[in-house]
Amino acid sequence: MDVLSMIMALFFMLLAIWSQSQLAALQEPKSEAAPALEILYSKRVVTRGAVIAAAVHVSDGRVQSIMPMRNAPKGPKVTDYGRLAISPGLVDVHVHLNEPGREEWEGFETGTKAAAAGGVTTVVDMPLNSYPTICDAATFDGKIAASKGKLHVDVAFWGGLVPQNAHNETVLDELIERGVVGLKTFMSPSGIGDFEQSFKPDLEAALKTLAKHQVPLMAHAELPSDVDLDPNADPRKYATYLATRPRKWEQDAIAQLVEIASTTEGAPIHIAHVSDADSLEMIAEAGRQGKRITSETCTHYLTFAAEEIPDGSTLHKCAPPIREAENRERLWEGIKNGTLTFVSSDHSPAPPEDKLVEEGDFLRAWGGISSLQFSLPATWTQALARGLTLADVAGA
Repeated sequence: MDVLSMIMALFFMLLAIWSQSQLAALQEPKSEAAPALEILYSKRVVTRGAVIAAAVHVSDGRVQSIMPMRNAPKGPKVTDYGRLAISPGLVDVHVHLNEPGREEWEGFETGTKAAAAGGVTTVVDMPLNSYPTICDAATFDGKIAASKGKLHVDVAFWGGLVPQNAHNETVLDELIERGVVGLKTFMSPSGIGDFEQSFKPDLEAALKTLAKHQVPLMAHAELPSDVDLDPNADPRKYATYLATRPRKWEQDAIAQLVEIASTTEGAPIHIAHVSDADSLEMIAEAGRQGKRITSETCTHYLTFAAEEIPDGSTLHKCAPPIREAENRERLWEGIKNGTLTFVSSDHSPAPPEDKLVEEGDFLRAWGGISSLQFSLPATWTQALARGLTLADVAGA
């Protein structure tokens, strides 16, 4: 064999050995690299019950631990946020995203972007004002399909409770088993034709099914009764609208819910958007008696006051209505003492033509306040003025 032939033979032998080693390497299981650890530091980290200077250890998008900076491991990237607050994301249990069917009011894409911009990382979407409303498994499936690829925060869903499904255990079972967190009902007209108000027998029947699944009933608690109104009152005055939904409506509805809770075992009841501070003692007493009743109020009730709303400012119209400054302060006391379990936005936007922005007619304008993006800064501003801390706000 000449020299050239020997060199070529050696080359092909080495190539074969190298190829076998590469094949073996490909066949060996590869251990994935551990996610990089990042440390976020702030002099104001919001924890349960306190605001502290701390290092937040984040790996693979998850908080791994929180500890003093002096105890933080050396080496990972550190981002120092100074006095900017680092806080858990908010959960807003009362949001109207309106899709499918009324995307021009709000949709998953825009609504969840607003949530993210406002520090809200989980929203629970209402079964109305979408079209159709979400009162059975088929309509729920349609809402899930409509949300695909459009969510920028986590979203959960309420199902709807109306007279048409309240007595049908099979329909409610299927809806709950699809994954709704509970059922929302109106004790007064909702303003949406395919979401009728429920009455006491409807609530009592449905609560038996809810108890079986251990999921809550959320109630819009206004029970209408006759109101003596001035036919000549100016519809551009907020006081004219306020008179149409008196405190008694809330009080009567909450009293009925407390009564139902006394006779229906097992199912929790949640009272939505409490605006009447006179009702707080009734709610507190129900809690002292061991009834499974919780309640919320909303940022707009904690921020605005009836006597401060300008004429024609229909952007302030909602139901129940914003009440007086004295009432607002007592709602804050309800937050401080725990009677009001938490704060929600009741984000319910509508186009300017439905809000009658140009006309300013409170009686004819659609009710609903667009607030999801601003709930945290508005609530925190008001809380700070009343001596509360960021930890208090996070707990609300």
